[in-house]
Amino acid sequence: MIALGCSLPGSYPSREVLLDAAVDALASEGLAVAGRSSWWTSAAWPDPAAPAYLNGVVLVETALPAEAVLATLHRLEARFGRVRAEANAPRTLDLDLIAHGRTVLDGAVVVPHPRAHERLFVMGPLAQIAPAWRHPVNGRTAADLAAGASVGTDATPLADIAKL
Repeated sequence: MIALGCSLPGSYPSREVLLDAAVDALASEGLAVAGRSSWWTSAAWPDPAAPAYLNGVVLVETALPAEAVLATLHRLEARFGRVRAEANAPRTLDLDLIAHGRTVLDGAVVVPHPRAHERLFVMGPLAQIAPAWRHPVNGRTAADLAAGASVGTDATPLADIAKL
């Protein structure tokens, strides 16, 4: 499972177009998309005055080990103009390996992602497409984790914003 996010469109006409292109690029890297959430928006953290973020989650199928998936995600970020200059800075693309099946790693690569379960902008999109998914360490479902998220609690699906 991969979380996608961005706050800057880079050379793309919009953040949505950039994220759609990133999803399309996953397949060319051996990561077949099996499910995809809607895009969610949330204020930037820790500086809410920075550009808002757009986030989503994709479920992928791959034969690649977790380490190779993470290396692929970093390569795709660079291809989409990601510059890692400052922590939490606005960015064109952020790709996070949230989980890799039931794999648990705690070394150079950490899986599942150590903070994803706290973030509504990750667990909300995941709960849209796989509400019964269970966290490999704490055993809680995506729906339960979304309901109890403590970070990014302003995250809202774009479709819901149109209804407001």
